[in-house]
Amino acid sequence: MSEPSIPPGTAFPTTRPRRLRQHAWLRGMVAETVLTPADLVWPLFVHDAAAAVPVAAMPGVDRLTLDGVRRAAAEAAALSIPAVALFPVVDPRHKSDDAAHACDDDNLACRAVRAIRAETGGAVGVVCDVALDPYTSHGHDGLLADGQILNDETVEVLCRQSLSLAAAGCHVVAPSDMMDGRVGAIRRALDAAGRQDVCILSYAAKYASAFYGPFRDALGSSAALDAGAKRGIADKKTYQMDVANGDEALREVGLDVAEGADMVMVKPAGTALDVIWRVKRAFGLPTLAYQVSGEYAMIRAAAGHGWIDGARAAAESVLVIKRAGADAVLTYFAPELARAMQGSAAR
Repeated sequence: MSEPSIPPGTAFPTTRPRRLRQHAWLRGMVAETVLTPADLVWPLFVHDAAAAVPVAAMPGVDRLTLDGVRRAAAEAAALSIPAVALFPVVDPRHKSDDAAHACDDDNLACRAVRAIRAETGGAVGVVCDVALDPYTSHGHDGLLADGQILNDETVEVLCRQSLSLAAAGCHVVAPSDMMDGRVGAIRRALDAAGRQDVCILSYAAKYASAFYGPFRDALGSSAALDAGAKRGIADKKTYQMDVANGDEALREVGLDVAEGADMVMVKPAGTALDVIWRVKRAFGLPTLAYQVSGEYAMIRAAAGHGWIDGARAAAESVLVIKRAGADAVLTYFAPELARAMQGSAAR
């Protein structure tokens, strides 16, 4: 085979970006974004049952028992994952129009918090969802009357729910309901109760997304939402944000920051990378993003069919969320990613 001929006088580029891509060690050394276990938060579903039950639409994810949640928290500590986020699967017998069980100091969420704290002390952060959808008979995040979600009345219940979770030992309350004014009200309630130590992670920019379906199935709220539809409100678009809007997200975040949010959340992550970037640049506050159930399920499904490399796709999807500006990512891939990182470090 003859040598390739280069015409005389050819001008060669003096800058060759490919030089920095030649070797794995060099690519790693100049990488602009690095993902570590410290960047992850592990969402956990807990149910009041004797055994774990797989979530059909989320392969690899289970509804855990209290003992299972305790063991998962211990695993998070071993994997250097800094925090877990709890989501209770509430027995339909405890669902009601007024969501009273959300404020019960002995409800499943509070018992799960106490179990984790007994197991790990302060080694693993406990983040608790503050919203009424697990507890309402109609599946909505707020109280419902005459086909409307009641804002101020809902906020009163959210304050009581936050106090119950704080008393159980929760480190961070995370209002995900998108009611107006709830961050300031929760902050005042916590402070008045002497719980200035409890952080607020506000779901400040939470979109009415099509990617929440597997999560709702995991919590059993899909059936309740069907009941809500019969009462005049079929979806959550009157309180969650329109996916078309980006500037509105900045206004929402600004309000929550002014009301005392310690951290803010953008959800879903994968379809709001631009919003994550804008929020981080505009406010400089710790910014988290939630890689939601639908995003997780799509990667698992494609990998299950052999269409993509699931492990690589999971790692890439979370890395780019961090690249967009997220300080931490809630992801169901958290333990898988952390184990891979530990294995890589060991090599």
